[in-house]
Amino acid sequence: MSTKLISVGVVVAKRRLKGPWASHAWLPVAVLAGLPGTAPWTRLSASEDEETFYAGAYEVELHPAETAHYGDNLAAAQPSLWVALRETAPETYAVATVTADPYEGESLAEGIGEIVEAVPMPLEIQAEVGAFYRAFHVERVFHKRKRDRADPEALARQGANHGAGARRRPEES
Repeated sequence: MSTKLISVGVVVAKRRLKGPWASHAWLPVAVLAGLPGTAPWTRLSASEDEETFYAGAYEVELHPAETAHYGDNLAAAQPSLWVALRETAPETYAVATVTADPYEGESLAEGIGEIVEAVPMPLEIQAEVGAFYRAFHVERVFHKRKRDRADPEALARQGANHGAGARRRPEES
């Protein structure tokens, strides 16, 4: 099977919070198509309430078996990439993963310990994911499985021959 890797750059924000329990929060805010010539954790902008940083590069991996999921993502009103950040030390984060699979993104968001956000998928990446979808997607028709009707008499015969109380005589062995 042929997988495809798409190189992306991840942008995160450090936002000031107004609550009494935390002074700020980190969260992914954008994905760049391609890799900028910027060192990881370079500050991109700063204001009173928010600083943005280029967090680093990541390769989004597309698998032919997941094309239906990518198609669902591309059909959405806003195609997205899911970015997970993992704290590696106090106030130090690394990009844990970036995925185009909305179901994988949803499962990442249910975990504990990572910061996961869906960010808009850039048009260039939408084009690459769309081309991969067209090249590898095979529509699978859903066939509802029909259950066999039980034959009560066959079940009764089977129970009589193999019941828990049935014992064999030593001469039958």
